[in-house]
Amino acid sequence: MNEETIQTITKLLESPKRIAIVGHKNPDGDAIGASLGLYHFLKGRGHNTKVVMPNDFPGFLKWLPGCDDVITYDKDTQEVRETIQKAEIIFTMDFNALNRTGDLTELLEKATVDFVMIDHHPQPDDYAVVTYSDITMSSTSQMVYHFIEALNGVVELSPEIATNLYAGIMTDTGSFRFQATTATTHNVIAKLMESGADNSEIHQNIYDTNSPDKLKLLGVALKNLEILPEYRTAYISISQEELDDNKFRKGDTEGFVNYALSIKGIVFAAIFIENKQEGITKISLRSNGSFSVNDFARNHFNGGGHINAAGGRSDKSLELTITDFISILPNYKNALINAS
Repeated sequence: MNEETIQTITKLLESPKRIAIVGHKNPDGDAIGASLGLYHFLKGRGHNTKVVMPNDFPGFLKWLPGCDDVITYDKDTQEVRETIQKAEIIFTMDFNALNRTGDLTELLEKATVDFVMIDHHPQPDDYAVVTYSDITMSSTSQMVYHFIEALNGVVELSPEIATNLYAGIMTDTGSFRFQATTATTHNVIAKLMESGADNSEIHQNIYDTNSPDKLKLLGVALKNLEILPEYRTAYISISQEELDDNKFRKGDTEGFVNYALSIKGIVFAAIFIENKQEGITKISLRSNGSFSVNDFARNHFNGGGHINAAGGRSDKSLELTITDFISILPNYKNALINAS
């Protein structure tokens, strides 16, 4: 954060405010961790703060400190509306375009208060009075740590703040293995552990809670794995019927796409998940090296993200979406073959 940004946010927060902290639709570990970490910090400084999500989040995150205080638009519609309408400041976390909030978009677009963006995705929209955007960061949760640091708040780090930020960083870096994990990231992690984050407990609570149904669904996903060696690409598909047969719950397919990416020689991986309720096929994309799945998702599947991790969607059926995907690959053959 530069000095001008720090001065602006310091002035905004110089007296107690009503603050809404908003995450993106289908919030992941980084969105929840960053939002709750900031929530505890601002609450500790005397602000009246609430965390708002467009919809529910995965069960493996529901142990995080403060998660019981999160309100979601799909379940707590009126309370969310009142929170947004009464807010004096709105923080938007882990997204940089208001349309990433789904049904909350219109409500946020009508808000006339000051917005503060904290996000690490490329190409941010211009809607915030403070835009803290840095695509080199591992996660929004790491950015919240630096935000707190800039406000001279490191001494205020509590176990609750530290646990949430650690969880957010860990999940968004693939347990610290993605390229965006830097020496600075590890320094932040060390400080969070010193402040009360129990790394072993956090990892266990997030990754070691698989249900039998989730593991059976993983078996289905791996059975559906297809490899396209000529494009150094692999993909997985899961139909609505397969989800229903295995009692799918939100978050159950988290990380499945990484199995495709882990195959020797593969640099590009995708998972296609049918969602008949919304009438779409959801897409998650991952890559190794220089191949940008952010560009691929933006150009072809109404999505985006980071260079090595992105998402998108298609209004077509599962089968037609996969057909489209395969038909696009020849245009990227040279980039995929030469990716390093």
